[in-house]
Formats: sequence, C-alpha cells, structure tokens
Amino acid sequence: MPRRVSLPGAAELFRTTPAESRHQPLPTPPDNTRSQPDQVDRSRTDRETASASRPTDGRSPDEAVTSRSAARRGRGRASTGGSGRVRHDEKITVYVSSDELLELERARLALRAEHGMAVDRGRIVREALALVIGDLTDRGADSELVRRLTQP
Repeated sequence: MPRRVSLPGAAELFRTTPAESRHQPLPTPPDNTRSQPDQVDRSRTDRETASASRPTDGRSPDEAVTSRSAARRGRGRASTGGSGRVRHDEKITVYVSSDELLELERARLALRAEHGMAVDRGRIVREALALVIGDLTDRGADSELVRRLTQP
C-alpha cells in the first residue's frame, strides 16, 4: 500500500464550470411532510419571486441577466462601488509590504470590532479600488490617485 496520499492536481481544482450548469438550479425532491399552510405560503412566495425577477420588456430571464451583466461591464465601477461577495472570474496578484499587509489586517479587524462587519481582505481591497477609481473618474487630474502617483 502506498504511503503517499493522492491529491487532485491544479487542473482539477481550478477547472472552469460550463456557463449553463452555473445558472441551473438544483432539483429539489418533493417534501410531503410539510403542512398545507406552508405549501400555500411557499407557492405564493415563489410566484412573487418569479414575477419580480421576470423582465417586463419581453426578454427571457437569461437574456435579461446577460444584458444586465454586459451593461455592468460597459460602465465603470466608480458609480457601483465594489463587487462585494460574489464569485470572481478574474484574478490579479498584488505584492504589498509587511507594513501594508498589517494595516490592511488592522482595517479588517477594526471593521469587525467597531462596526460589526465581518469582511475579508479581498473585499476591502475591491471597495478601496472602487473608491479610488471613482475619484479618478469624477475628478480626473485633481484626483487623489493622480496626486499620489505624481509625488516623488
């Protein structure tokens, strides 16, 4: 018996998922143990959710989602803020000094301790990027980013 444990490779761990499988909800088995009032409330909630998510311009929900995401890509992040806690398909690596990493971690802990917000470092960085890019978009050459980058 081999002593080494066989682990999946990077290709298996980070494989891409087909787009159509990401948007299909998992089938739920019927549950006959619920009482009648719960089923009535659930069906009403399902109808309300479906009507709220249905586009009013005659497009299918998938077409509406696609056009909304295309519209989001078209306009800058400045007006929308950070992307928050969603799955991100793109990745960059940023190298920071130990002092900068410590400041980022202090900010994360301060958000948790003083404001009750449990956010990760990535979200803090995405929000900070949104603020800086928004300032650059709004103020141009007078932005804080331009001022800091032109300093020696």
